Amino acid sequence: MANLVTSLCCVVLAAVVVAYAQRRSQLVARNQYERMGSDVTMQCGSLDNDASVSWKVNGTDVKAQHRLEGPKLILNQVDLGHNGLYSCFQNPHGERRDTILLHVGIPPREPGISCRSNAYPKSFYCSWHQTQPTYIPTTFEVDVQHNQRSLEVQKDPVHKNRCHVRFPEVFSSFPYIVNVTAVNALGKASSTYSFEESFIVKPDPPERVTATPIRSNPRRLEVSWNSPATWPDTDNFPLKYFLRYRPLIRDQWQHVELSDSTSHTITDAYAGKEYIIQVAAKDTEIGTWSDWSVAVHATPWIENNPPIISTTEVEFVTETKTSPIPSSKAPQRAHAPVGRAARVLAFFSPLLLAMLLLFM
Repeated sequence: MANLVTSLCCVVLAAVVVAYAQRRSQLVARNQYERMGSDVTMQCGSLDNDASVSWKVNGTDVKAQHRLEGPKLILNQVDLGHNGLYSCFQNPHGERRDTILLHVGIPPREPGISCRSNAYPKSFYCSWHQTQPTYIPTTFEVDVQHNQRSLEVQKDPVHKNRCHVRFPEVFSSFPYIVNVTAVNALGKASSTYSFEESFIVKPDPPERVTATPIRSNPRRLEVSWNSPATWPDTDNFPLKYFLRYRPLIRDQWQHVELSDSTSHTITDAYAGKEYIIQVAAKDTEIGTWSDWSVAVHATPWIENNPPIISTTEVEFVTETKTSPIPSSKAPQRAHAPVGRAARVLAFFSPLLLAMLLLFM
């Protein structure tokens, strides 16, 4: 009897677990990916075709153009505005039966591919991009072939659309073939890029470029720089450099190509004019020139001579210094006409008084 009860309890418990799992699976949102511009049908769980349901998107009633067919919601010509969380409820009690997260996008197109070696002869890297956004998660599968064998591909930890590949050999005449396949829930597309080793070599720009004036030389600037840190072996694979410079007042550059030197003296600078200077690098035999380095600014040596004061300036300064404070004789000259008038008036006053009394 005890065994029978135990068995019945186990059966009931199992049924409860299954029912809970089914209910839980209905409540957890499931992803549905659909192509942009298409008509989309969403099914409310496993309800029968005659079930009566209502739908909400992001918690509110569905306002987009749609129609209901039993437990199905049909959206017409979906676009990005239809993305959202759709929930269906069984009438008349409004019990939620299913939740769907709708993602609208497009299938991928053939990705664009480019490869470059800035660490020759150690390794090269390839990068790729979508020519049109897909609006939904898209992954990439990369395969690199050389001399009919696959090479190890290391995904870049920072750039998700980049991988690194070690050169299997140097000075190889066999081409490299890179195949990249873009994959998402709506489809996939592939591109192939083929190249020879020497065509992708391009160093990074030189680093720590400095330009300093040379004492007592008003037309010279001493320019120096470092090889790019990413170039692994400058002894066996030396770089040559290209220097360009111009004064800020002009748009035309002057150029100097150098062998393996990391410094150069500009001897034809305009005295007292600020210059802008950049440097590029290239492998001495193969590949292309790097991008230009970060621009630096410098001005040739300027002597600190004392300023020369002209005669006009001296006279102006002299007048300025004496004009605010008048001399002690200035008041006497200013009051001299007043004193003479007083004395004349004092001389003629008795005569005028006598004539006035005579006529009275």
